Amino acid sequence: MPTMDMIEERLEFETPQFVHALFANETRQLSYIDEKLGVKVVTREGWILLRGDALNVEKAKRAILDLEEARRSGSEITGKDFRTAIDVAAAGGGTGVAQMGKIKLLGTSGRKPVVPRTPQQVKYVQSMAANDVVFGLGPAGTGKTYLAMAMALSLLKAKKIHRIVLTRPAVEAGEALGFLPGDLQEKVAPYLRPLYDAMHDMLDPETGKRYMEDGTIEIAPLAYMRGRTLANSFVILDEAQNTTPEQLFMLLTRIGEGSHCVVTGDTSQIDLKKGQQSGLIEAQAALKAVESVEFIRFSGADVVRHPVVARIIEAYDAYRG
Repeated sequence: MPTMDMIEERLEFETPQFVHALFANETRQLSYIDEKLGVKVVTREGWILLRGDALNVEKAKRAILDLEEARRSGSEITGKDFRTAIDVAAAGGGTGVAQMGKIKLLGTSGRKPVVPRTPQQVKYVQSMAANDVVFGLGPAGTGKTYLAMAMALSLLKAKKIHRIVLTRPAVEAGEALGFLPGDLQEKVAPYLRPLYDAMHDMLDPETGKRYMEDGTIEIAPLAYMRGRTLANSFVILDEAQNTTPEQLFMLLTRIGEGSHCVVTGDTSQIDLKKGQQSGLIEAQAALKAVESVEFIRFSGADVVRHPVVARIIEAYDAYRG
């Protein structure tokens, strides 16, 4: 029996299968409610019982109803979605999982639409829609480049831009690409592979090939951007922590009329020579007050890869102080 300062709330659903879908068919996910809110959870048949203090039971209920709305709207609930719903409720509210599912990018040729999976990813998508230059900063696996690619393809589909330019510094080769065997594509392919992967994940092979052949999508190392003006384009600079100040300044000043630029990077992963300043670090100081330039910072909480990746990032952050 509950004590005087505890309450119980029972939520009823039509089938056990629907209940299980709310926590990604993994009962162990329910322990996160206790961990985050101190609310005990019991589920049987088609119901969920919440037991704890009134405020936190209400928060847990709000999270479950958020997941219910998302599921009824057609979203497949993942473990990450479940934890995000609890996190949002624990923080007192914000953009829930159901609202995130309504923000859809792309979704052509039978491919599933790309949707943000955390509140910070929602903010990132909204920032890309509202600003000319957006910096996506933070660890790997937070969707920085993937969401930028989805936004670029969505704008291309809507005919708001004419071209997508994907670039990154080939720092491992010292940008001395002329010494490598093969044509340009063969020389730079290993360094640009993540950008190709994102593109192929969102486009069918025929469309992707056509866009590459007619120049609608261009993938090139940063060194090849010098001297150009990129008008009516969506420019994505990946791995910007490995740019020098001169390289990043060069790219940002290539932006022409009707263009957008997204710069992504993680300053904890700088591969430049010792003593060489990162252009991404300089840009954060130099551009923080510039109109239509926004910085979106991600953390381990935004990692959408295996859950252990977020825990690894948090452990390293704590160890390094």
